Amino acid sequence: MYSDGETITLGNPVVENAVVKAHVVEQGRGRKQLVFKYKRRKGYRKMQGHRQQYTEIKIESISA
Repeated sequence: MYSDGETITLGNPVVENAVVKAHVVEQGRGRKQLVFKYKRRKGYRKMQGHRQQYTEIKIESISA
């Protein structure tokens, strides 16, 4: 969806001839999330960690 203050343009699925300018601010990995699997009375325990990768971007301009 794009709006210039006067009109609204909806895309299905995209807005034709739209240009978005952005730049990458940071790439990294998030905080560690612990995954703990456990079955009672069976002696089964499993600890595993996961860190999701992410890219942070800053949108500079949108034009259609």
